[in-house]
Amino acid sequence: MNRFYLDVHALQTVPPSNLNRDDTGAPKTAVYGGVPRARVSSQAWKRATRAYFEDEQLLDPSELGVRTKKIVEVIAGRIAAADQSLAGGPAEQLAAEVVQAAGLKIEVPKRKADAASKNGGSEPLPEAKYLMFLSCRQLDALAALAVEGAADSKAFFKEKKNKDRAKAFADSRHSVDIALFGRMVADVTDINVDAAVQVAHAISVHRVENESDYYTAVDDKNTDAEPGAGMIGTVDFNSATLYRYAALGVHQLAENLGQGLREDESVTTPVRRAVEAFVRSFIESLPKGKINTFGNHTLPEAVVVKLRATRPVSFVSAFEEAVRGDQGGHVREAVERLAEFIPDIEHKYGDDASTLTWVLRVGPSTQKLSGIGTEAETLGELLASVGQAVAERLETPA
Repeated sequence: MNRFYLDVHALQTVPPSNLNRDDTGAPKTAVYGGVPRARVSSQAWKRATRAYFEDEQLLDPSELGVRTKKIVEVIAGRIAAADQSLAGGPAEQLAAEVVQAAGLKIEVPKRKADAASKNGGSEPLPEAKYLMFLSCRQLDALAALAVEGAADSKAFFKEKKNKDRAKAFADSRHSVDIALFGRMVADVTDINVDAAVQVAHAISVHRVENESDYYTAVDDKNTDAEPGAGMIGTVDFNSATLYRYAALGVHQLAENLGQGLREDESVTTPVRRAVEAFVRSFIESLPKGKINTFGNHTLPEAVVVKLRATRPVSFVSAFEEAVRGDQGGHVREAVERLAEFIPDIEHKYGDDASTLTWVLRVGPSTQKLSGIGTEAETLGELLASVGQAVAERLETPA
């Protein structure tokens, strides 16, 4: 299959907020172009994107995965659901055995074991040493294998063919989120999944200095004789117009989903569905750091999507010289920078002729982006056009 990429660029203004905190509780920052910028880490926005799949029901639950250390607990629940006679201890033992048969290392966390011993509780279930990412279909397949060997599980999982089956079940029929964001398994590297998506750290297009809000809270039961606050504190925040970028290798996504296709679907259908879900989720999602404190629910003012056959290209260099905002805002100048930078860099590097471009924009400040690609009236229209173009590329012979 020919390689081709989908680049998603967004300009999004966020009012006073603390989307992504550092170890001191302050909003994360970075120096770029010699000045401090607001920053939201790639991990924070990838997490928000994954959560949005489920929150907005963009994909069927069967197409999503579970990332947890509590893999034995999760599989034991599926074993018990498949065979009620195995509920409880037998299901837990079988779950531990099938996980180990797949080559994954588990152990009872010392902290939990010590707490159980101190309080006279039962032995906690073993857990993986790190977060394990498995699709719902992989978990179901492992549970079914455990039920199959329930009569004599120790002998069953000593057989090489059954160990091979366990490992194969853990490495086939990947969920959409695993196919997109990848999976790293330190103990069993041959079931790693290369991520199809790369997400950049979002940074402000302008200089940003963090601020601090001093707050007080009143004790409702205080009398007039008890003046003063019941609690005082501070919370750090900033506000920014962010440049956000993600690159999706559609060919890698198709390869990752290759063994997870539904029997009643064409090869392109699940890939198109995953692409459309990702683009929508990346655009609309928002990290939830301090969201109750600031209520900073915004959507991007401008989105540019590129389908290209060369290599991913970020346009962050358009903002290496920080936008000054002399007119009291940053969006208009940021849009003007993009409108000039995009055609210039694509022409210089010979990438303009083979690239498809779509634009979704809001308000008069984004007017200058209207000429750089096909303008969509709604996000739904944008997603449909992108999905159709991806499907056509997938169906074109290599």
